[in-house]
Amino acid sequence: MSQDRQELGRRSFVAGTGAVIGASAFGGVAGATERNTSSSRGEADVQESSASERSEGGAPDPTIIAHRGFAGQYPENTVGAVGRATWGDGADMVEIDIVPSSDGTVVVFHDSKLSSRDGGERGLTDLDGYVWEHPWEELRETEVLQSGETIPSLQQVFDALPDSAGVNIEFKNPGTTDVYFAEKLNEETLAQQKEVWRPMAESALEIADDAANDVLVSSFHEAALAVVRDIDPDVPIAFLFWDSIETGLEITREYDCEAIHPPYNMIQGTPFFGDEYYLSGPFADVDLVAVAHEEGRTVNTWTVGTWYQAERLAEAGVDGLIADHPNLLWTADDEADWGGDDDSGTETETETETETETETETGTETATATSTETATPTETANGTSTGTDDGD
Repeated sequence: MSQDRQELGRRSFVAGTGAVIGASAFGGVAGATERNTSSSRGEADVQESSASERSEGGAPDPTIIAHRGFAGQYPENTVGAVGRATWGDGADMVEIDIVPSSDGTVVVFHDSKLSSRDGGERGLTDLDGYVWEHPWEELRETEVLQSGETIPSLQQVFDALPDSAGVNIEFKNPGTTDVYFAEKLNEETLAQQKEVWRPMAESALEIADDAANDVLVSSFHEAALAVVRDIDPDVPIAFLFWDSIETGLEITREYDCEAIHPPYNMIQGTPFFGDEYYLSGPFADVDLVAVAHEEGRTVNTWTVGTWYQAERLAEAGVDGLIADHPNLLWTADDEADWGGDDDSGTETETETETETETETETGTETATATSTETATPTETANGTSTGTDDGD
């Protein structure tokens, strides 16, 4: 990471925790730090400054982390997705997944296989085989979900982001099926696995070090986090919880992780605790939010898909929402700005009637204009550079 951030300490970048309630969304446990504002992101500044007070203690809204660049909204893990999520939708942070190509380029892709997923689902591309069986020159031309977007490198993703956007890099796979998922390893296995992860980790952290963005590394794999600690102890890390709260906390404490990333059905105090998700409970009777905050750690929960989930998780005190869609936080008490005063209902109705009459009289012109406007999002969705220019 940059020298300035190293001087602040490795806890200088995580989403706001219970230890720093009221600080900026990127305040750390050791101390809050001002966010990088060298790039304007439109809605982002509004989102940060207008966080609603959700409790008498003054806790701000959770940080919105765009899961794979808002995978429910845009083609996941692509340049266009992360660009729109940050420049357009104002996400404070994006979450992306990394895997190596056959020639060692770190690419942004979620799955191990290119054309199929576990359970027989159709994959993200038409190219067969594992990601790490193909060179970068081939992967960079491979289309994702028939979107016009292609598989990007980690460098391309960083280049597409505003400097002020945080980046949660999930270490997904080091280029082999010989890995240990969501389990605590013995000393011998851990040492072997760290060397498996090391080449990709060194490349990814070198790219991140050259960028202005703050970075958080997360993984389901203990060895991935262990090797990051070896390479650069200043990089904040988070263990992704899977089926066991006890194992998650053990690994978290072993490496003094700055954050924990549990699934949303592990959060006590919500209607979802123990519900079926990828895995269902019963889970240990542990209030993860309370425990994490007592230990000075951030709680970012995955993967949030609805406003109802977002609201209940926010009420439970989580610090970050790893979400598939933007703008999920909503309360009945929020004040909406519809472009007019609250008592302007009569004027609005009159203006609407007038506009309707005008449109009726000029039907041909209106139809033409509507057609043109409709075409614009389609055109921009197919261009990777357009997605990153929305905030200029």
